[in-house]
Order: sequence, then structure tokens, then C-alpha cells
Amino acid sequence: MEEIAGGINWIAVVVGAVVSFLVGWLWYSPKLFGPKWAEGVGVEIGSASEMPVGAMVSQIVGLFLLSWFVGVTAAVNALFTVILATLAFAMLGYSGGMFRRNAAYAGSPTLAIWSSRSL
Repeated sequence: MEEIAGGINWIAVVVGAVVSFLVGWLWYSPKLFGPKWAEGVGVEIGSASEMPVGAMVSQIVGLFLLSWFVGVTAAVNALFTVILATLAFAMLGYSGGMFRRNAAYAGSPTLAIWSSRSL
């Protein structure tokens, strides 16, 4: 357990997860890529009262785990590992959209934001 919990800056992990969540919220908002992305994946952007709570909770948990992974690799001076892993998962997510036959534009914002989250 020491290898995944020792030497971790937990404040940085939590701040990283929250900031990444907020950047994603802005990224997919109507002000940036939200409308075009929604069109490409075939969903409608609703009001705040219609947000998918389960998806939002899953997203913040996943971002916390990613931030923790960044913290673990930073503690052992292996940040390239997290960058490589994040790029791999981003490409796998992008290819999933291609299998679902989402519009090409829909995958580009997703690939870009996930690629940036390891930095």
C-alpha cells in the first residue's frame, strides 16, 4: 500500500481532480465544443436539472483516480508513465467513438481534453 499512498501530495490530487472536472465542464459547455460534440454523438444538451448525475459522479471519481495516478508517478519520478498511459486511454476512447460511428468532430474534443489531463 505504501507504493500507491506514500509520498503523495493529496491536496494536489484533489485540486487536480476538481480543476480537471471544471475544465471539462467548460470544454463541453455551449460556449466551447458542447453543441458540436453533442451533435456528433447524437445527444441533446439539456438544462442543469437534466444532467446525468451518475455520469457526473463517475467522471469525478475517474478524475480523482487519474490525479492519484499522476501523484504516484510523480512521487517516484515516472511522470512519462502517466503521460503514456493517458494517451493510450485517450486513443482507446477515441477509437470507441469510431466504432460507434460518431461524427469525426465529436471525438476530437474528447481526445484533446483527455490528452491534456495527464499534463
